[in-house]
Amino acid sequence: MTSSTLGIATIDIAYAGLFVLAAVVSAASSWRARRVEDRETRHGLVVLLATASGWSATHAITLLAPSELVADTAYLVGLVLGFSTVWAWLYFCSAYTGRVLHRDTAVVTGSIFTYLAVVAVKLTNPIHHLYYRATYQPAEFPFFVVEHGIFHWGVTGLSYALAGIGMFMLFELFREADYGTRPLAALVGVMAVPAILDVYSFASPRLVDIIHSPLGVAVFAVGVLFVHENRFLAVQLTGDIDEPVVLLDDDDRVRAVNDNARARLPSLDGAVGKSLADSAPTIAAHIDGDDDVLAVRRGDDTEYYLVAESTFSLGASSLGRVAVFTEITETERQRREVERHNAQLEGFAAGVNHELRNAIQVATGYTSQAASALESEDVTGARQSLERVSEAVDRMEDRVGDLSTLARHGRTLRDTDTVDVREAARAAWQTTDTGDSELTVTGDATVDADRVRLEDLFEAAFEFTVDNDASHVAVDIGEKTFTIEDDGAAPSVTDTERFFDYGDAVPSTQAGMHLPNVQTLARVHGWTVTVDTDYRDGLRLEIATEPAPLALTEPPE
Repeated sequence: MTSSTLGIATIDIAYAGLFVLAAVVSAASSWRARRVEDRETRHGLVVLLATASGWSATHAITLLAPSELVADTAYLVGLVLGFSTVWAWLYFCSAYTGRVLHRDTAVVTGSIFTYLAVVAVKLTNPIHHLYYRATYQPAEFPFFVVEHGIFHWGVTGLSYALAGIGMFMLFELFREADYGTRPLAALVGVMAVPAILDVYSFASPRLVDIIHSPLGVAVFAVGVLFVHENRFLAVQLTGDIDEPVVLLDDDDRVRAVNDNARARLPSLDGAVGKSLADSAPTIAAHIDGDDDVLAVRRGDDTEYYLVAESTFSLGASSLGRVAVFTEITETERQRREVERHNAQLEGFAAGVNHELRNAIQVATGYTSQAASALESEDVTGARQSLERVSEAVDRMEDRVGDLSTLARHGRTLRDTDTVDVREAARAAWQTTDTGDSELTVTGDATVDADRVRLEDLFEAAFEFTVDNDASHVAVDIGEKTFTIEDDGAAPSVTDTERFFDYGDAVPSTQAGMHLPNVQTLARVHGWTVTVDTDYRDGLRLEIATEPAPLALTEPPE
């Protein structure tokens, strides 16, 4: 036996070992693929792996065949199985990516016709030898030499073109899934490597001139069904979803996050491999809790997402959960605005009812006193009683004015201008009957606001200071807040939230409508108002012009 023959035999044995391994791996993967839930994807994958396993086995038999008949028969059967894998691959890719090519009557009919025509040429090759000519070299280590014809290269080109169509389907899905699917993309890329080896083996004696595709299919099967099975299914489940997606295992560890989720939910960046409760506790609370609306602060804006989660599995084995975050910002803002406005109207209605009833009772009582005084010719008493009636009517007029303000300005703003806070405060002071009170304004800043509403806010606050018996009012303007303080009566109520309740006589019946109006006009801007409980020289309001804090929100980027 020459060294050349020994070398060829060694290569054949090594190749046969690889193909035996590929046959075993593909067969084992075929068994596991039966657990894929999607019926059409499962059928395509099972047939692909089964035909690839048989193809690999025939390659091994061809390389180690003890006779020409065995070698030639195995090689011919392998040609049929090999061409079958192409159509199984296309069926699998179409089903996996959610396409309908595998159900299209025209496509299926054309595919069957093409398949049968090519198989007929292959099976009749011993008659016409258009596909290949084989030479069997008997020796201590026999080997089978194949010389492929033009028909072989034509069919091979067709096969790789069809395989490329399937790869395109997968790559398009991976790209649309936006799921960090480089490992899966690499596995699909492995399927293209055999084409390079086939060309190289034809031109170089270093490799056996044989189709290498079964090896690529085996690597793909191991990667998909044993290494990346959860991501493989996640891409299929969420490939056409443009929203943020998070994949969790059964222990609620983050297995995968798409790029959309990393961009919109910053706490998920770097969370892969970690517990969701540790890396993003707010998101974990929404997935497992009753509140399915997640609020996320991004810069100066708040975005809202509807959180929906579902389990996914491989057959009877659970692989975890998929959480999808659908943005509902505009819808949720409108819902919250309606809810806020309804609560505001409800409170205001109660307050107006309370105020008007009191004013009517006062007016009725003093009208009766005035009538009695006139009967007894007590002109002074009648005049005093009628003055009280006039005051009651003025109070009712004020409440009607408050209602008009709420109707005109009670809805959240959509359009704002840059307004000078100092100018707005001084303009409001000029239009408010503040008697002998004095105003001091310090600081200077601008805010995004509606000028009329901002001036109404100051007017309501200044009217409160009058009712609070203040002689001096100070407005201090900062970059993100401004305060309004007076030297009137200090709060005697510990629950300062009562100051902002319509109809609550805090701190007095006369002043009970002003601060709720201040809060309403602040909220329409997205601002918050609080009473400074540490201020003891009167009453001090703090208006924060930053967006109101959220009870549950993601930390900013």
